[in-house]
Amino acid sequence: MSHTIKAILFDKDGTLLDFDATWAKPQEQAARWAADGNAALSEVLLRAGGMDPATRKTAAGSLFAAGNAEEIAKAFIATGSAKDEQSLTTKLDEIFADGMKNAVVLAGLSAAVARLGGAGYRLGVASSDSEASIRVFLKHARLNSCMRFVAGYDSGYGPKPEPGMVHAFADALRLPMSSIAMVGDNTHDLEMARAAGAGLAIGVLSGTGTRDDLTPLADVILDSVADLPGYLSRT
Repeated sequence: MSHTIKAILFDKDGTLLDFDATWAKPQEQAARWAADGNAALSEVLLRAGGMDPATRKTAAGSLFAAGNAEEIAKAFIATGSAKDEQSLTTKLDEIFADGMKNAVVLAGLSAAVARLGGAGYRLGVASSDSEASIRVFLKHARLNSCMRFVAGYDSGYGPKPEPGMVHAFADALRLPMSSIAMVGDNTHDLEMARAAGAGLAIGVLSGTGTRDDLTPLADVILDSVADLPGYLSRT
């Protein structure tokens, strides 16, 4: 176990799960509902969210990759959706949570989490998704008993990249910020870590973020969470 890091806060999408394999369908469903079934408008909304309708890939730093349902709803309305913001946000949260039932868990995740827990690290999840959606994913991935802390955009700690989720994690565990590591695939995750004063900001290349995106903000960049136990055992 690292002598300084005692707890690890994970992003969810692109960090614990395969982003494009998991999110393409829910994003398409969300755009279709927001467009009232209008195929042309649905494509426009997908692009506004950051997804290419042809490749079904989502751009790093886009609303789909790093934003929350409220932000996506506002963008959809600004781009042409006739829905009202509250009903659209509520529906997006429902669609996204339902999508977590079929999430594609990243290879090696369960083994990595088991190793980290066995080494004494305390673990949590902080996502721009809703708290309910995170909990659906953790149950699906059989990780719900491993995570001592769960924070979504609607948990009351503020959105990413504000530092509130990281501060709340440290407070819940009664640990200093210097003992907290934040792990994520997007700049929002690492910006949050920096804003909070986390002891370690770890970028992973398993999601939408690239090495060029993450390098200016990360203390270290790993291919995926599967590499995290080995890295921490050497520090």
